[in-house]
Amino acid sequence: MSLEQALKHNGLSILGACDIEPSDNLAQDFKQILLIAPDEPKFWDIFQNSTEYKDNLDNPLDRWSKRVINPIAENLDAHPLYPYDGPPWHPFIQWALRSQSCFVSPSGLLVHGSRGLFVSFRAAIAIKKPLEISTLTNPCQTCANKPCIKTCPVDALTQDNYDVPECVAHIKSDEHSPCREGCLVRRACPIGAGLRPPAQSRFHMNAFLKNK
Repeated sequence: MSLEQALKHNGLSILGACDIEPSDNLAQDFKQILLIAPDEPKFWDIFQNSTEYKDNLDNPLDRWSKRVINPIAENLDAHPLYPYDGPPWHPFIQWALRSQSCFVSPSGLLVHGSRGLFVSFRAAIAIKKPLEISTLTNPCQTCANKPCIKTCPVDALTQDNYDVPECVAHIKSDEHSPCREGCLVRRACPIGAGLRPPAQSRFHMNAFLKNK
């Protein structure tokens, strides 16, 4: 089974790739970093049926990701890397920008050419034999209305700053806030808007608030 097939079987996909640079501090025999993301919307059904989702223990998605991705990488003599392992933290945002599949949106959030503001990474995999991965066009360049900069009710997101305390305070102040169903800024982006199930957005928002 190829890497792409193994990922797809588990509700994951490759959203971008970049060449490895000396500053990445990886072994010299690794040549490329693949960015691994949920293959939405089918990812959510797969994760919901997992042991990690149902066991009521902390960090279910992180635990699921390692259980699934580690053997996929090891079977292909590749090296898995995770955004939540650190310090030191792996530079996922820099890798995403280097992949030329992700860009900085007007809201300051990372935007993907086909997933919009719902882009997220479960892992990266360092491989020795590079794959041909297509680059994408910045969708913000042709977005006339730019709803992402008009949607946050407390203007917590700008291209220069993310005011996390203001964001959290607003959401926690109203248990009926529509933000609890998922960040309004992310949901405003027309790219990839129909891919993420509402239940998945609620899950991520609950996890975000739990840690704040």
